[in-house]
Order: sequence, then structure tokens, then C-alpha cells
Amino acid sequence: MSQPKRVLFVCIGNACRSQMAEAFARAYGSDVLVAASAGLSPAMYVAPDTIKAMDAKGIDVRDHFPKGLRHLGRSQFDLVINMSGMELPPIPGAEIRDWDVPDPIYLRFPQHCEVRDSIEHMVMRLILDLRNEERLPVHERPRRPAAG
Repeated sequence: MSQPKRVLFVCIGNACRSQMAEAFARAYGSDVLVAASAGLSPAMYVAPDTIKAMDAKGIDVRDHFPKGLRHLGRSQFDLVINMSGMELPPIPGAEIRDWDVPDPIYLRFPQHCEVRDSIEHMVMRLILDLRNEERLPVHERPRRPAAG
């Protein structure tokens, strides 16, 4: 088995979407990925509805806090999932994938939960894809972009 992929989930404030994605990835996919999250303009705290929505799934994010890309220092990532709806700065060596996920920060709790469920499905699809990739012979696996 090869090394788990280092995956960064990015949204605007790192208060809702990327926090949920990181938490789902850690809960369900630690065999194939190492998850982190950040925001382009980090909020002051994780949104209360995000904490409540994740609690409903049995995942505690009370100890999470918003981080910016600068907080990551020299961390290297294989894959960046961009949920911000904006163009990201270059991230050397990382493949960037865009996910179209509405920002639930100002939505009512039921809609916040709908966004949560959408993120959960997208993360599960990513995990399943990574697990299937692990089963491929090395010469058939997708190539990573060159670092630098």
C-alpha cells in the first residue's frame, strides 16, 4: 500500500464547508488520505450550525478552528479540493479539483444540513476513488503533478 494522499479542503472562511469535508475525510478515509482544511480569508470561529450539523452525524468538531493557507506553512499536499468558488493561488505539486458547494454560512439549519450531506457524499466518492486507485497496478495509477 502506498502512502495516503495529503488532501487539503479549501473554502472561504474555513468555518463551514472545508471543516465539514476535513472531518468527514478523517472519520471515513484515514486509510487512504490525510486531511487538512483552510480558508482564503479565515473566520474567527467554526460556525455554530456547522458544529450542530456535524454533531447530528456523530462527528465532533468543537476543537476545530479556522485556519488560513498561511497557517499551513510548508505543508505539502497531493490534492487540493477547492470549494471556495474562487481561483486558488498556485499550490506546488498539488492537483486542484473544484467542487461546487454552496456556502451555508447564512442558510437556515435545515439547508446547512443539506450542504453537509452533499459534502459527505462528495467526500465519500473521493475516498472510494482513492481506494480504487490503490487497487490499480502502479503503472496504471494517475500521475501526480511534479513538485515545484
